[in-house]
Amino acid sequence: MTRDAVVEAARLSIARGSKSFAAASTLFAKPVRERAWLLYSWCRACDDLADGQDHGHGMTVVADPEARLERLRTLTDRALAGEATGEAPFEALRIVAGETGLPHGFARDHIAGFALDAAGWRPGSEADLIRYCYHVAGVVGCMMAVVMGVDPADEDTLDRACHLGLAFQLANIARDVAEDAGVGRCYLPTDWLAEAGITPPDVMAPAHRRALATIVARLTTLAAGFEASARRGTAALDFRSAWAVLAAAKIYGDIGRKVAARGGGAWDARVTTSAVEKIGAVTLAGAQASARSWLYREPAPTP
Repeated sequence: MTRDAVVEAARLSIARGSKSFAAASTLFAKPVRERAWLLYSWCRACDDLADGQDHGHGMTVVADPEARLERLRTLTDRALAGEATGEAPFEALRIVAGETGLPHGFARDHIAGFALDAAGWRPGSEADLIRYCYHVAGVVGCMMAVVMGVDPADEDTLDRACHLGLAFQLANIARDVAEDAGVGRCYLPTDWLAEAGITPPDVMAPAHRRALATIVARLTTLAAGFEASARRGTAALDFRSAWAVLAAAKIYGDIGRKVAARGGGAWDARVTTSAVEKIGAVTLAGAQASARSWLYREPAPTP
């Protein structure tokens, strides 16, 4: 498969799988944009294979999670070794890893998140939740930072990038409580649920909606803290990369904020952002990126 063919397949994948990320990606310079698409393509394919989805839609209970996980590991390892895989998303990983010097441990950390789901793992505490979010999204932020040219040894900037991934995933969990419950999953910490008198199988019971809204507001507050931290990392990025990151932060942050604002009705209809809202986010992010060096400067240490 030629690089151009793999890039085109990746472009089509992000267009189908995430309008929000697709919109934000247009703000990157062309080389970064193409590599962002390539990385997204691999991440999307891993998620789809693990969850029996089609570009993030129609999640089902899969009968062979361990076999799917082993296939992910095998193809990913081949791609990281620079071997041809014959499958566009894994060719995408091979190309982007080769072009950017992507640390292989990041890709393997991402696969470890799917291993948690395959094992039926669920978070018991907030720390467990953050661990899961790191594997499925925080480490993707780290990989995206490398795609944007951040030195893999720059731990502070990678931490900020990780925080953005955590914020995105926490917003996703808040939005998708009902969808996850439909396939027997619950990513809300069991100790949070226990405090509210809710068991995971009954998380969507009408009688629990008010308490559930309180729990999810706690989740979105956590996401907002990670989003704010991530914004402070944009000073290390070039203008166009910072613009894209800040646009994505605004778009996904607004999803979490909408979920919290809807209270118990948050799951009556899927929360989305409109085209007009995305345009507004992109416009605002451009201004924020221009002023990022002082707007998101680190606070002075307390005497």
